[in-house]
Amino acid sequence: MGIYRDRLDIIADILNVAGRKARKTQIMYQANLNHKVLQKYLEEVLSAQLISYEASTHSFLLTEKGQKFLETYERYSKKNKAVEKWLVEVEMKRKVLKDLSMDGKS
Repeated sequence: MGIYRDRLDIIADILNVAGRKARKTQIMYQANLNHKVLQKYLEEVLSAQLISYEASTHSFLLTEKGQKFLETYERYSKKNKAVEKWLVEVEMKRKVLKDLSMDGKS
């Protein structure tokens, strides 16, 4: 089963590839997107000015705003993973408490 990526994850993947000056096909393969999904997101990140298009080389480039997005995304992603891990631990402790409170009961 694959790992679910949300909108922000997909945008970050696109920006990471564009940070190395990439063509559309490179972005599609390296960000692991089909053409239809890529087209939707390219329009979105271009409109938000997170990347720019260089017509002479048919390449997409990361903008300063896109770099700021990636830096912020990295901090968010690390915190999000820590919170998710913490929530798993809390749920495990909850289950232990629930099991202990049910001892001797059928």
